[in-house]
Amino acid sequence: MRDWLREKRSTLNLTQEQVAKKLNVSRAHYTQIELGQRNPSPKLAQSIGQLLDVPWTRFFNKDAN
Repeated sequence: MRDWLREKRSTLNLTQEQVAKKLNVSRAHYTQIELGQRNPSPKLAQSIGQLLDVPWTRFFNKDAN
């Protein structure tokens, strides 16, 4: 589980649905990323990073998940 991602989204008062819409992905897809069940593509990771102000490379750091 990517608690850091969920916490960041929550501090910005965004729902999973809102984030998914902004990223143009389904809520299910985004939820799987947030739960650590799926890795985003580098392009999607960059988009999430920009939206939530997190380093996009963190998705690919095994210690950060």
